[in-house]
Amino acid sequence: MSAIELLTGEPVIGILLFIILAPFVGTIVLGLDRIITARMQGRVGPPLFQPMYDILKLFEKEKMVIHESQNFWIFGYLVFIIVTGALFFGGSDILLVIFALTLAEVSLILGAFSSGSPYAHVGAERELIQLMAIEPMIIIAAVGFYEVTNSFNTFEIASYGSPLILVLPGIFIGFVYILTVKLRKSPFDISTSHHAHQELVRGLNTEFAGSTLGMIELAHLYEVVFLLGFLCLFFGFAAPIIGIIVIALVYLLEIFVDNATSRVKWGFMLDSCWIVTAVAGVLNLMALYLILR
Repeated sequence: MSAIELLTGEPVIGILLFIILAPFVGTIVLGLDRIITARMQGRVGPPLFQPMYDILKLFEKEKMVIHESQNFWIFGYLVFIIVTGALFFGGSDILLVIFALTLAEVSLILGAFSSGSPYAHVGAERELIQLMAIEPMIIIAAVGFYEVTNSFNTFEIASYGSPLILVLPGIFIGFVYILTVKLRKSPFDISTSHHAHQELVRGLNTEFAGSTLGMIELAHLYEVVFLLGFLCLFFGFAAPIIGIIVIALVYLLEIFVDNATSRVKWGFMLDSCWIVTAVAGVLNLMALYLILR
């Protein structure tokens, strides 16, 4: 029995805790993100729970879409993001978790394509490029976990006897690099952004409004918690306090990079992600193979 099962009694408890608590945890994380960003820019910033206030306000607005299929795909995006986190915190196979995450991204892309807007079309194409850029690194991370723990089960990976970052430093660095893409932060916010300079034309999200946009923002809260949970696997139960501190520092680094850089072209984003994946990820796997052989 894994450590999480010992603490919660049943995997279903972990699933329920994620579904219920992730929006609040994500709100706090993104709220602190906005406040710290404001301080860096010499502003006071919004209240801590402003992300949740924004989502609730969106669900109060009238639903306006160009095509009804948009609601279907965006609802699918929200559902698959929740399923991704539920599988992860429920101790499922990490490959199944990655598959669900990919389905969520595909649903979002199809939702943008279905709008017929040229801005959303370009945003969807760039989102697809982002998916191509980050998928190899996520899969390599899963393979690295398996090579060390002989398991794809997230509970067993988290319960490994020593911090996995000690043997997977390159994969950790590679995952932190693509995390900038997943968090939609500059310089890799090429498909959409949460910054004010894109309020009128937000690429992927241009044609979404009301509750449809609210579902996208809610899904982002769930996704942020899942991504931070994925980072926790590198530390697991062997070094939980150190893991929390490192993850907090990583997120602060993401905020700093977001505020200190300007957007790059999609080609640089794709090339750099693949280069980091090849150098940090693949070389780490090769070294791990030689050590464990």
